[in-house]
Amino acid sequence: MTSAEATPFRFFPMQVARTRRLGPSLIRVTFEGEALAGFAAGGRDQSVSLFLPHPGQEAPVVPVPAADDEPAMYAALGAWRALPDDVRAVMRSYTVREQRRNPDGSTAIDIDFAVHTDGGPACRWAQEASAGDRVMVLGPAIADNTAVRFRLPGDADSVLLWADETALPAAAAILEWLPAGIRAQVWLEVPHADDRLELRTTADATITWLVRDEGAPGAVEAVRAAEFAGAAPYAWIAGESGSVKALRRHLVGERELDRRRVTFVGYWRRGLSEDALREAPAEDEG
Repeated sequence: MTSAEATPFRFFPMQVARTRRLGPSLIRVTFEGEALAGFAAGGRDQSVSLFLPHPGQEAPVVPVPAADDEPAMYAALGAWRALPDDVRAVMRSYTVREQRRNPDGSTAIDIDFAVHTDGGPACRWAQEASAGDRVMVLGPAIADNTAVRFRLPGDADSVLLWADETALPAAAAILEWLPAGIRAQVWLEVPHADDRLELRTTADATITWLVRDEGAPGAVEAVRAAEFAGAAPYAWIAGESGSVKALRRHLVGERELDRRRVTFVGYWRRGLSEDALREAPAEDEG
């Protein structure tokens, strides 16, 4: 049994190749590394755990296991949690915006960071990142993995997407993945007008940008005003937990969508850091 067969997730060391400002609220960081030859993102909203160094550290402190089997992975995460807070690597969840092969055959992955003035350690790291900076990612070794949440049912004839700026990279990747011609109604909420991006898709997509600086309506208000396309829609909603929860209740309770056809992910909760969100009790799914 190979390492990739033993567990779908592995640790991959990598370093920053370059950074690019996409808008006021988004920075793209491109990573490369020899180990990424074994990285296999499943596209769509592929999630990974990104481990970052504290200021002054040359690399993130992560007790990487010698083996790639599942028990070793769990043991390594337990050892990481046992380290002092100011020593162990900062861990945050992010979406792989894109994985691609470079002309020389090496692998590169892009991760887009939502940034703001009062952001946490990952936000600050992204704003200061430069070529050569070292990080670690716990990510997929096989493309069909459980960290991809977007699962389009075979009978779906339309797609509904809502995302705020933290989920915009995932929504953009989903749009690129969607089958050609499928109808898609998309609402993307961002802080500033310059955060709007040119998005690629072969779907028959209607994209509505909700710019908070311009007084755009909230998630539920914007979606409630729409007439849904198709008789068998599938919905994916991700971003701030309060907005996601309210929108899911609208889709399931008011629109009477089958709850099994609504994928919802709270990427963050207003007033809580990701660490605090992980420790908070799970909210009622409604």
